[in-house]
Amino acid sequence: MINSSVLVLNKFFFPIDTTNVKRAFLMLYGGAAKAVNLNYETFDFNSWSEISAASEEDSIKTVSAIIKIPRVIMVVRYDRVPSKEVRFNRYNIFKRDRLQCQYCGDILPKSELTIDHVVPKALGGKTVWENVVCACSKCNRKKGCKTLEEANMKLINKPIKPTWELLSNLYIQTTTYKEWKPFLSFIDSSYWNVELVD
Repeated sequence: MINSSVLVLNKFFFPIDTTNVKRAFLMLYGGAAKAVNLNYETFDFNSWSEISAASEEDSIKTVSAIIKIPRVIMVVRYDRVPSKEVRFNRYNIFKRDRLQCQYCGDILPKSELTIDHVVPKALGGKTVWENVVCACSKCNRKKGCKTLEEANMKLINKPIKPTWELLSNLYIQTTTYKEWKPFLSFIDSSYWNVELVD
């Protein structure tokens, strides 16, 4: 429970990150953040402790109280928004390719897809946006360390670096909470957020 996720907003209620319950409570207790409910009302640590003491569901028990876990917090003095380029990671590669094998066209769950280097690494191919695609295991094995021509295969879509998309860098776990929905209604959930390197 202490390591489960809490959504972090900037002071304009814009999602900027996630953190764990332990860190959220530290931020709340230290005055760096406020808890936010579904009605966009904010609460400091004391007021949050008072209104949530009645519920034992999704709560932390202390020696003297039961405190509901805040699933959304707002950082009091932070007004910036994410401005980085789209991260080069599995999640964003799969999102770009829409979970479709770029060789046979099958649309599959993430667990059944792999990432293939169009120009194999063994032949000098780089791990960059323009050289990696989603591939099913069958197509990945068929292609192996060959070029497209050698494997007699074609790409459905030419791989490109996607343009910045609002919140595509935000790490959102597969499990989200109802309290997140007002802030994340347009974000795909995923844990595929490990940045890839060559």
